[in-house]
Amino acid sequence: MTPLAEVQAFVLDRCPPGPVIDTSFANAAGYVLAADVVADELVPPFANSAVDGYAVRAADLAGAGPESPVELPVVAEVPAGSHTDHVLQPGEAIRIMTGAPMPAGADAVVMVEDTERLDGGARVAIRAAVGEGAAIRPAGSDVTPGTRVFPAGAQVTPAVVGVLASINARTVAVRRRARVAVLATGDELVTDGGPLAPGQIRESNLSMLVACLADAGCNVDDFGVVPDDEEQLAAVLRQAAAECDAIVTSGGVSMGDYDVVKAVLSRIADMHWFQIAIKPAKPFAFGMLPVEGGMATPVFGLPGNPVSALVSFEMIARPALRQMMGHAQLGRPQVLAVCDDPIRRRRDGKLHLDRVVAEWRPDGRLHVSRGGSQGSHQLAATALANAIAEVPDGEGIDAGDELVVHLL
Repeated sequence: MTPLAEVQAFVLDRCPPGPVIDTSFANAAGYVLAADVVADELVPPFANSAVDGYAVRAADLAGAGPESPVELPVVAEVPAGSHTDHVLQPGEAIRIMTGAPMPAGADAVVMVEDTERLDGGARVAIRAAVGEGAAIRPAGSDVTPGTRVFPAGAQVTPAVVGVLASINARTVAVRRRARVAVLATGDELVTDGGPLAPGQIRESNLSMLVACLADAGCNVDDFGVVPDDEEQLAAVLRQAAAECDAIVTSGGVSMGDYDVVKAVLSRIADMHWFQIAIKPAKPFAFGMLPVEGGMATPVFGLPGNPVSALVSFEMIARPALRQMMGHAQLGRPQVLAVCDDPIRRRRDGKLHLDRVVAEWRPDGRLHVSRGGSQGSHQLAATALANAIAEVPDGEGIDAGDELVVHLL
């Protein structure tokens, strides 16, 4: 059996980052930056008020308080999106709104809660002293020209989109999302919701893997269920390889199987058939399917049992696809967690990957408990698990011991 880390490294080495494309900042969410983003503008572009209130000279409010307010004439008003040419003189105040540019001559803002309008707004009583710079956002206090705002490899989140807009980065270079073909084979699979004939089962792996790929940020091409016909399957796989960046299949990767998927891939692709030292998801296949006039396309052959397919996708296929899309963090976040219940197992030379339910407790630590039955076919039993726990080879984990978990 091959260690999991060795298989992961083998696959990652053959799935380099994909092409770079330019996209507008408005459409960049979910992509990964392929180049540093450097600002060439100030953010904010001018000093502005952080609150609604009155722009003043701080020295004019010395000694102001609830019992000893300072009264000043209000000589102008500045809403957001406007400005005033009036230069504030000693003993004057200017009404100002949040985000409005600071008037020349003013060095502080008093928030409206500490004031009282007098004479219909012609004067203001100020009941709090402030220091110079109070409630002022200086120009460039967020970003200055020449600042590397985001490095290559950063994922574009909604907040990143907002920053890109604020610095007028209208177009950014990103790694193209991987376009991934996913398909299933089997004459026994029913997809139309109709009654099951003897020997038939309802398709589930394909539906699950479509969702897994979408969750990983891929663009998914669902090729559906292909009949157990070698020539038809070969044609579909070649089409998928020509049109997509990667292919994901499930089933037909066990040692000794004579399955249509294994037979076809062995003939048309350069495949490697692994027996990984893990449970579930011991069988796994990976290879490159040649494309006429182009680069060969990676093929991920996942096991047919649904839990095994899910685990091998999470531990091997998903990190490789994320690398193709330029992500710096390939795997799921790993943390140490406390095992609430004992997890017993037998020595078998494998790393067991149990599906568990993880939750933060008042002690500030992550606690896990088994998510249900752990059979490789029992997807319903563990569908609500939100983490995968590593249970090393041995007799198991005692309650209260720590173990590594991958947060889903």
